[in-house]
Amino acid sequence: MLGKIKARIKELDIELPEPSNPGGSYVPYHISGSLLFLTGQLCHWNGDRLFTGKLGAEFDTNEGSKAASICALNLLSQVDKALDGDLDRVVKIIRLAGYVNSTPDFHGQSQVMNGASELFIEVFGEKGKHTRLAVGVSSLPYNVAVEVEGVVEISPA
Repeated sequence: MLGKIKARIKELDIELPEPSNPGGSYVPYHISGSLLFLTGQLCHWNGDRLFTGKLGAEFDTNEGSKAASICALNLLSQVDKALDGDLDRVVKIIRLAGYVNSTPDFHGQSQVMNGASELFIEVFGEKGKHTRLAVGVSSLPYNVAVEVEGVVEISPA
């Protein structure tokens, strides 16, 4: 039987990618008390990089928002893995931080991050509303356009 959040994901016709493995000497998530800290997730789908390049050069704000929503799907996949498939344990999405690979004259980082924020609100409703950071950076791993990390409050198993 599907939990409420998994049923909502199905209702929204959202597919989750496979959780990625770390590309270095770190873990994809860490649980400390009631907080789940999530490593930054890139805009890739099952290992395929989808958005490589800079916002303000190769991509516009709308494309960047799509890249951020893919990062959010990867985060959600890691949450699902960390909670052994029980997304109903999510109490609250606390914070998202987004890093946007952008040209010096691009100023739409906040609009780009709306792609990630809106996905969490769509899936979790009020519990999906969070604080947020959106910054422009000069480069990201593998030249991806966006990377998003998060902190989630969870209930005990």
